[in-house]
Amino acid sequence: MDIASLAGIVLGMVLVVYGIINSGGISAFGTFIDFASVIITIGGSITSTLGSFKLKDFLTGLKSISLPFKDNTKDPAEIIKTIIDLSNVGRKEGLLALEEATNGIEDEFLKKGIMLVVDGTDPELVRGILETDLMCLEDRHKNVIAFWEKWGEMGPAWGMIGTLIGLVNMLNKLDDPSAIGPQMAVALITTLYGSLIANWLCAPIAAKLKVNNSLEVVNRQIAIEGLLSIQAGENPRVIEEKLKSFLSPASREAMGGEQAGGEE
Repeated sequence: MDIASLAGIVLGMVLVVYGIINSGGISAFGTFIDFASVIITIGGSITSTLGSFKLKDFLTGLKSISLPFKDNTKDPAEIIKTIIDLSNVGRKEGLLALEEATNGIEDEFLKKGIMLVVDGTDPELVRGILETDLMCLEDRHKNVIAFWEKWGEMGPAWGMIGTLIGLVNMLNKLDDPSAIGPQMAVALITTLYGSLIANWLCAPIAAKLKVNNSLEVVNRQIAIEGLLSIQAGENPRVIEEKLKSFLSPASREAMGGEQAGGEE
């Protein structure tokens, strides 16, 4: 589980609730709950988002709410180590021996690439197939990210619509001063709900999905370059140095330290 995403969502709501209670007491919390505002802001923003996507893409977007809380993306350094192990097998036992090595690999993309190499597929065709797969992956991820960005965009917009409705109701009751305060409060609650949708829920989810997408793209680029290098018969040490270029300096040093410790 991704603790950062979970902590961000939970602590964000805790801070909002604390702010409400600290400023007005526990009894004030009830004033921030308004059913009509929920219907206008949440319901309206969802319907606008629905109208912006195909039904299938909309449902896929809703289902993706759990993705930021899962930590399924591998560390690029682990992918590089796997590639180096495969290159050693291929160099010592031949490319055909790589087929057996796939039994312990769970990454379907990497498995697919290995089988293409084992089958003797032309290197340019291997690259083309894997890069097409990568491009389609990015497109799917971008559609999901766009869903959360659109909902985050619609939340404040519908919050403003709710505020305008509340202001109209307030202006219609100007002859009753006692009704102005409550009507204004209800009008502002919809703006609050819209801001929460955008800044507490949608923006963090979209940002985390972008981070995960970037990391997965890097992992697949590493796999592509590594497999093509194995197919070309390059030295495992050369392959390692080539693939390390995808890592940050700190990750390169950490990876080098682990390998040095292993050699001792």
